[in-house]
Amino acid sequence: MGFLKNKRRRNYFFFFIFLGFVAVSFLLKFDTGIAIGKNFSIFARDMALILPPAFILIGLFEVWISREQVEKSFGHKSGIMKYLYAFALATTTVGGTFVAFPLANSLYHKGAGYEAVFTYVTAASLFMIPMSIMEASILGLKFTLLRLGLSVPFIIIGANLLKGYLVKRNYSLPVVE
Repeated sequence: MGFLKNKRRRNYFFFFIFLGFVAVSFLLKFDTGIAIGKNFSIFARDMALILPPAFILIGLFEVWISREQVEKSFGHKSGIMKYLYAFALATTTVGGTFVAFPLANSLYHKGAGYEAVFTYVTAASLFMIPMSIMEASILGLKFTLLRLGLSVPFIIIGANLLKGYLVKRNYSLPVVE
């Protein structure tokens, strides 16, 4: 199976194996396979609705926001403001980590520091406004505010620990073209 050495071919091969499994499951009425197929179709539909607008917005971010502005707001010399900007941007990010990671990559390549990027990505998964509203309505406002407030220092500490680790190893993210 030499054709599987190519990563793209291997991915397509396994995807078509998966589709074949789901199709056979529907034909043989295999409940587990049917459930997997239905969950996959829901997930694929959601991604088809979320990702195109998100990538358009990220593309606009690439064009409209200058490197200088990112460096000024999220760079090494921005002080504590980089954390505030990262939290503010994270609370407004729609689409969870599917959107947060590409936007974080864009921030990094436009001059944001590691600590700002890590703060943004972590906060994007913890500080989403719709999730926090729903959480507050179910578990109470006091719990939500306590969770968010206690998360802030740990996010910043973790981001700086990761930054120290990567800087010590002289690591930089690759440029994806």
